[in-house]
Amino acid sequence: MNCIKGIIPPMITPLKGDDELDLEGTSRLVEHMLAGGVHALFLLGTTGEAQSLTYRLRYEFVERVCRQVAGRVPVLVGITDTALDESVRLAEHAAKCGAVGVVAAAPYYFAPSQQELIEYYTALADRLPLPLYLYNMPSLVKVFLEPATVKTLADHPNIVGLKDSSANMTYFETLIYHLGDRDDFALYVGPEELTGECVLMGADGGVNGGANLFPELYVAMYDAACKHDIVRVRELQHRIMQISTTIYTVGKYGSSYLKGVKCALSLLGICDDYLSYPYRKFRAEERSRIRQALEALGVKCVG
Repeated sequence: MNCIKGIIPPMITPLKGDDELDLEGTSRLVEHMLAGGVHALFLLGTTGEAQSLTYRLRYEFVERVCRQVAGRVPVLVGITDTALDESVRLAEHAAKCGAVGVVAAAPYYFAPSQQELIEYYTALADRLPLPLYLYNMPSLVKVFLEPATVKTLADHPNIVGLKDSSANMTYFETLIYHLGDRDDFALYVGPEELTGECVLMGADGGVNGGANLFPELYVAMYDAACKHDIVRVRELQHRIMQISTTIYTVGKYGSSYLKGVKCALSLLGICDDYLSYPYRKFRAEERSRIRQALEALGVKCVG
């Protein structure tokens, strides 16, 4: 497959309950992001609450979104799990629905060694019906995919890229140094605060949660960075940092970012802000702070 370049929002999973999708909200959110010019969608990642969702709901969500997108942009599906067979089953379902690739972070609980990660990802990639993107998410899975490990895995014919959410620029620069000249291996950055910088240095794009809210902003940042328009990059970076430091930082929760994104989407009238257990949506006081943050950005709230 050709390397996907650009902004790939890690789509939230709009919910009405722990095992119930917000169907109208899902439809509106897909169209909102596509209208904003995003280059692909990524389902069931961290922003999608994947590990909190029932398997039944994950399968339904993939099927519904793929059907609605209908090939307009590529769809990637997160298959991170602690059981390799479950990852394979979800990948097989994703392939049947029309997804073009799958994404997997390291299995979480006991932290695997680097050699175990090499053997795990090799076994997984050997069995998958779709190309695999590695997902470096050390804050949540307790282990880094070290550059030497990524280099080894990049030689597997079915491992085609990596999303890095470490927010460690030295790490990402090391990956670019070793793998940036390979057209068959994509490098994406997760933290949107770093997208402009990373694309300037050779990254293929950003997997940015804020693109659920303001897709055109992150697409504009990607375009400006590709053109090396530093003045425009700095202008857009200011707005991205305003979003990051207000909407994502309300309350002392590990899930503040996700609560903020979902709350903002509900205030924009796009989808419900229900979060699956054990996480709960913002209450009135916190919701008021998100409303104020949106208004400070010049955005009209309707919810």
